[in-house]
Amino acid sequence: MTKKIIHIDLDAFYASVEQRDNPTLKNRPVIVGGDPNSRGVVATCSYEARKFGIHSAMSSHKAYQLCPQAIFIKPQISKYKSVSTEIKKIFYEYTDLVEPLSLDEAFLDVTRNKKNNHSATLIAQEIKNKIYEKTQLTSSAGVSYNKFLAKIASDYKKPKGLTLIKPEEAIPFIKILPIRKFFGIGKVTEKKMIQIGIKTGGDLSNFSLNELINLFGKMGKFYYDIVRGKDLRPVNPNRSRKSIGKETTLSKDISDPNEILEILINLAEKVEYLLISNNKKGKTITLKIKFNDFTTITRSSSLAKPVQKKAIIIKEIQILINKINLKEKKVRLLGITVSNFNEQKLLPEGQLALPFKD
Repeated sequence: MTKKIIHIDLDAFYASVEQRDNPTLKNRPVIVGGDPNSRGVVATCSYEARKFGIHSAMSSHKAYQLCPQAIFIKPQISKYKSVSTEIKKIFYEYTDLVEPLSLDEAFLDVTRNKKNNHSATLIAQEIKNKIYEKTQLTSSAGVSYNKFLAKIASDYKKPKGLTLIKPEEAIPFIKILPIRKFFGIGKVTEKKMIQIGIKTGGDLSNFSLNELINLFGKMGKFYYDIVRGKDLRPVNPNRSRKSIGKETTLSKDISDPNEILEILINLAEKVEYLLISNNKKGKTITLKIKFNDFTTITRSSSLAKPVQKKAIIIKEIQILINKINLKEKKVRLLGITVSNFNEQKLLPEGQLALPFKD
């Protein structure tokens, strides 16, 4: 039986909630994130702000430079979680196979559903309508026979979009899709692909399985499959993250300790957002450094009590980095990960998790 998968993604969720609750913010560039006068980062922003080139994970300072008239709002996680609870209840009216990716984003398997509706597209439209009726928020939906295609379909006509990719349409759709639109291909991988002539799905499909594995390691098999419309991953209602982290490949290799520390502070803030949003605390903090000769080292610190705040994370990172000789090689990548989470269930029943995203 061909699967029927829906991916629902709220449009500019944090910012839309703020605009809904404060009518004076409507049609104005709203940025939800850190203070532009600090080392804060953008969690998300309204579509009015995106017109200026602002996006999630950008520094708040840079966002202010791009749009000085933007309105900066500190994230109110408890409010967003309350809205997400309403949204998740709508999902469960149709199926118990719901896999939250974030507070505002989830996969639904409606192959067999509680409404006995044979049309996944009609179900997706019903869900979008109900979300708007109950929350006054818009959403985008993607419908297809697997998770990869449903995910890219939901992003295809944002905001307020609804896109169906039928099995017979998958390969033609994928062939013309820019690599940057592929779910699972980040900026670093995109840059590497472009350098070797891979700009679209059609270009990617010209590479053999062995070639892709040689170029991208274990992810090569994933790329080989998805460009052929294959994705056998089930919708997993019990999905649980084992670690939370952020890393960045630097635009140029660096060795200045102050510059390295500034980047790590920025990463620590992003990790704090992720931890708070996912309601997670971890006992193990890991620093990752890749040098310009492509050697990689990791150093970890295990704490007595689980942590969540950036101040504690960066304090441990400073201890770890002081034990590393940074004088011999330049650094090309930095990363911070928190793991070893509390075993007890932290999220109340029916609550969605929230990653750092749009």
